[in-house]
Amino acid sequence: MTAIDGTRSGVPIPAPAAASDAAPARPGADGPGAPHKPGADTGSGHSRTGIVLLILVLGALTYSLLQSMLSPALPVITREVGTTTDTASWLLTAYLLVASVTTPVVSRLGDIHGKKKLFVVAIGALGVGSLICGLADSIGLLIVGRAIQGVGAAVFPLSFGIVRDEFPPERRAAAIGLTSAVMGIGGGIGSVLAGPIVDNLSYHWLFWIPMVVCAFTVAMAWKYIPDSPDRAQSTRINWLGAALLGAALACLLLGVSKGRTWGWGSASIVGLLAASAVLLVLWVLAELRSSAPLVDMKVMRLRGVWTTNVAGLLTGYAMMSAMFLMPQLLQLPKASGFGFGTTVTMAGVYMLPLAVAMLIAGPTAGALEARIGSKPSLLGGCALLAAGSLLLIVAHGELWQIMIGLFVFGLGVGAAMAAMANVIVAAVPPEQTGIASGINTIARTVGMSFGSALSMVAVTSSTTAAGMPKESGFTIAFAIAAGAGLLAVVVGMLVPAGRRNAPAPAHKVS
Repeated sequence: MTAIDGTRSGVPIPAPAAASDAAPARPGADGPGAPHKPGADTGSGHSRTGIVLLILVLGALTYSLLQSMLSPALPVITREVGTTTDTASWLLTAYLLVASVTTPVVSRLGDIHGKKKLFVVAIGALGVGSLICGLADSIGLLIVGRAIQGVGAAVFPLSFGIVRDEFPPERRAAAIGLTSAVMGIGGGIGSVLAGPIVDNLSYHWLFWIPMVVCAFTVAMAWKYIPDSPDRAQSTRINWLGAALLGAALACLLLGVSKGRTWGWGSASIVGLLAASAVLLVLWVLAELRSSAPLVDMKVMRLRGVWTTNVAGLLTGYAMMSAMFLMPQLLQLPKASGFGFGTTVTMAGVYMLPLAVAMLIAGPTAGALEARIGSKPSLLGGCALLAAGSLLLIVAHGELWQIMIGLFVFGLGVGAAMAAMANVIVAAVPPEQTGIASGINTIARTVGMSFGSALSMVAVTSSTTAAGMPKESGFTIAFAIAAGAGLLAVVVGMLVPAGRRNAPAPAHKVS
């Protein structure tokens, strides 16, 4: 069984240093040389951790909004900057590529130098990228800004690590659940906000508003988030491993995102996917031979870690399928026979049940973790995700049917994401929380990339004489999403069961 304080079965953790070797006291400790106690830095632990949680949620929400708001606005941006649709798609591709390449490195740096410092760096990158995009009037500068924003993806693993360091055991699961669910919540809210902002202001405000939030979040984080008490003992990074992992992810995501445009059977796409597979093998070999690996393969082999990463990939796929497909279905003209002819703004409004359900399910799953463990929430979430997809297959003729299906789907995604984050955080020692959570974030990102790319293939592979997609394309895409959810249930059954009613004694190997 895994203790909430980071002990792992079968993996001995060194006993605390003698009093003479203890770390210097931090503000708010019980006395000179006293160890840091989560939630004890001020006279009111709940008040301080509440502020910290608000800061973490703001950072995660800003990243998620910047990930989702741009997609509905791409046609407007394409027209206003005078570029092509294919070139404009790099605004999404560059964001995902940089996010996947930098997340493991930034997460590892957080484990070494302190999660607070790197959290500020991640949010600062979001702000700087937003500033560049807000000032940009050319596609090249917009792509540069979006690439810089991609560094902000590390906000999620860093946030999980901060919660583990600073929150008392009884509050960690709910806090991690809420922060994790924000990835989906922000996606739903971003779909709603994009239309009104673009229609009433301009696409520049899609970046100005997040930039202001980033500046506020950086100031608050620097003031209120304590420095990390747990640091990795080794301060070295296997840069060869980082380069190989980054190159592998870049080839994979580039191949997936451009498969429809360049042709899935083209030499470029096949070459990229093959190169990705080779580079991943080389990365594993480099990490195994390194004395200071970027990712400890012993940790990645833990059943609670690898199963959760596979579940994350499948959940990311299904989530992105729904968020990608539904706005298109809602905006299809009624002449298609199954579309609703809504505006971009109204399509976002009809997507609100998805975001609301995630907001409910994330913290709820976290709160239930102390009673039933994370595994039931993971299994239930994946099952609801599959059920929501099936509902959208059989009942999408009326708007109320779609909203019910999205609500069920959102409950599943919110619960599953919250559970996954808690499983990862509980399965690894504190000094590896950042990198382990970062790999899980990458798994979700890769799944989301596959979800958008393959859903587009399903929809565009069958069109009418007028060039509009057929209903069967959407049905196939939702069926694949349901299959991903069911497969996630199967994988979730392999996750080790664990129930933690109280934290285990410190440093005890169970």
